[in-house]
Amino acid sequence: MTTIALNATATFPSITASDLTKSLHFYVDGLGFEVVDRHEENGVLRFAMLKAGTVLLGVGQDDFAKGRDRVKGVGLRTWIQTDQDLVALAARAKAAGLKLDADPAPLEWGPMAFALVDPDGFMVTISNPR
Repeated sequence: MTTIALNATATFPSITASDLTKSLHFYVDGLGFEVVDRHEENGVLRFAMLKAGTVLLGVGQDDFAKGRDRVKGVGLRTWIQTDQDLVALAARAKAAGLKLDADPAPLEWGPMAFALVDPDGFMVTISNPR
């Protein structure tokens, strides 16, 4: 049997939000993503594709078929790397009312980073390798 290695050209996470409006505020107003595609059902927004630079993130409204109390975000941290000024990006997030878990600071292994958690518990770290 011949095996072929995957040669991926891109990947993007897609998360399920309990409140899509709150999640869009977090990612768009707080972190600076832009909405590049929207999907509605019966006039109600159900999914948005977000973009920041070349990075894509899908955010969909939970239909709660698996229950309203299910835990989300456990065991997942999204690292977003940028060459931008992290202090300015953190200030933007704070101005939008987001709470940072950690202010911009150097990590033990070198890069600068700050961390926060989205409304559903998905952990996000914004880092700058310089």
